[in-house]
Amino acid sequence: MDDQEMQLKVRRVSDKFTESMYVLANEPSVALYRLQEHVRRSLPELVQHKTDMQSWEEQSQGAIYTVEYACSAVKSMTNSSVYFKNIDALLRQAITMKEQISNHNGRRKRTIDPGMLKEGAERHNSGM
Repeated sequence: MDDQEMQLKVRRVSDKFTESMYVLANEPSVALYRLQEHVRRSLPELVQHKTDMQSWEEQSQGAIYTVEYACSAVKSMTNSSVYFKNIDALLRQAITMKEQISNHNGRRKRTIDPGMLKEGAERHNSGM
């Protein structure tokens, strides 16, 4: 065998070997193995993302509930303005009545003469 022939045979063997390695590397079981490795590497991170998202969802739901509750409280406060106006009117009326009573009692005390009280008391005592 000459050198050229030997190189040709080595080249054929090398090509067949390369082709065999290529077939083995792309065999479905190898692909499944690589897929399994990918899932094994990425799954913990995906699980962490899922738990983070669930936590954020719970926090968001709580915040949404709080905002809705605050909005309903504000709406009920605007609806209660009628009641506050009634309370204001009743308080003003009560203050006016208190002033009238105070003025009436003040006039009454001024119109009573202390001498009249003494005479009235003597008449009352003598009548007994």
